[in-house]
Amino acid sequence: MILKNENRIKLNQGSPAPTDNSVTMASEKHKMKLSKSILEMKFMKRTKEKVDQQLFQTEGEEYFENQLTTRLKKESGQYLIEPSFVECEKLIEGRLSFQGMNPEVEKLLAAEDNEKRAKLEKLKEEISENQMVNHYKACNPTMRNRNKKRRTWVHPSERNGKQNSKKTRFMKPPDV
Repeated sequence: MILKNENRIKLNQGSPAPTDNSVTMASEKHKMKLSKSILEMKFMKRTKEKVDQQLFQTEGEEYFENQLTTRLKKESGQYLIEPSFVECEKLIEGRLSFQGMNPEVEKLLAAEDNEKRAKLEKLKEEISENQMVNHYKACNPTMRNRNKKRRTWVHPSERNGKQNSKKTRFMKPPDV
């Protein structure tokens, strides 16, 4: 038990020593608030600023605590939580049998393999050949148009608009 007497704290023998946190928490609970009229007086400006700053901090903490929890809830769908690393490492779970030592387990493993193969075949045939043909037929005209737009190489002198109308002929060298 804690007894206050003339700015001293005395402890009875049966009670544990108080921690700093417990004393400060008790003082925060019983802290009195100053009235608005007192805070508006000139000599209380600093105190008013401190009180406003404390209110702003507590409101901000409350606001961001709510934001943090909602943000975590929204983003929780992006991650999968696995209780074991077996799935992450793609390890085989359960019992195994080699060379016919346990035929029951081998039958179960064979059945699982057949199911996996069936799923893979369905995935492979998800886009049929007819759909692929139709898709490429639709794309073919755009490919042709893309090739039509390509320009042939033109000599830089002809780009300026100066085009020679006469073709150059082979001239005999003069006899000397």
